[in-house]
Amino acid sequence: MPTYLRKAFLDADGTLRNGWKVLGYFLLVAAVSLVLSPLYRLLPRPFRAAFPGQWIGALACLAAAWGFLRTEDAPLRSLGLLLNGRFLGQLLLGTLGGCALMGASAGLVWSLGGLDWTRTPGVGLGTLARAAWLFLAIATFEELLFRGYAFQRAARGLSFPGAQAVFAVIFALIHWGNPGMTGATRAWATVNIALAALLLGFCWRRTGSLALPIGVHLGWNWTQGSLLGFGVSGTTSRGWWTPVFHGRPEWLTGGAFGLEASLPGVLVCGAAVLALWAWKGSSGGASTASES
Repeated sequence: MPTYLRKAFLDADGTLRNGWKVLGYFLLVAAVSLVLSPLYRLLPRPFRAAFPGQWIGALACLAAAWGFLRTEDAPLRSLGLLLNGRFLGQLLLGTLGGCALMGASAGLVWSLGGLDWTRTPGVGLGTLARAAWLFLAIATFEELLFRGYAFQRAARGLSFPGAQAVFAVIFALIHWGNPGMTGATRAWATVNIALAALLLGFCWRRTGSLALPIGVHLGWNWTQGSLLGFGVSGTTSRGWWTPVFHGRPEWLTGGAFGLEASLPGVLVCGAAVLALWAWKGSSGGASTASES
């Protein structure tokens, strides 16, 4: 191999550069998904109803990560997937934290006269439980994809702040195809979703585990959509409560898109990012990232 090609693909230790690992990981996730998705659609409808398709996405992420980690002689748990009591505790803590963030955002909108709530008929505890299971699948899939192997190898190659910046932009841009992503809503939602990506990245960095970001992501979506009845990134859902906006501007309430497109949402998420930036963590962070 010519020297210039070797330097382009391999680092000084003769191993594949982290940038190529990130690209290869995403391509492998796509390839595995192309195999698993048709098989999933062949499964009986009751099974698919019990196990949302996002679990197949999570499985594809795990399979791709396992393949790359085998070449590095590293286990899956090195990504922050050691399933023990500490993991479950951080998952619960993150879920409560995500609920608190959405509760604070909604409370701020309410205090400014932006909305009231009415109880939604026909939505009971069973609906809330099924929604929590769905949002757990979504959170697990998206955190494995965007805070798992690819993010952590980008942190090795670019430094943690560099990875944060790149993946915040990616995370925001992939939501541009969501319903309602137009005009001012797009601007507010893009800022808030990018801040959420930074928040979730810090959750991994400060604990060295994916449990906290999965939990925050779960609590964020479930509280916003299933409990308080807002849209979740433009996707509407029937919540335990239904917000009544009284014609107030969307920059205040988020409108149909959800609290992620509101100024209060940006303020609360931004404050949480600053708090995690200041907190140095309980375990010294993950070994794959340089200090922020």
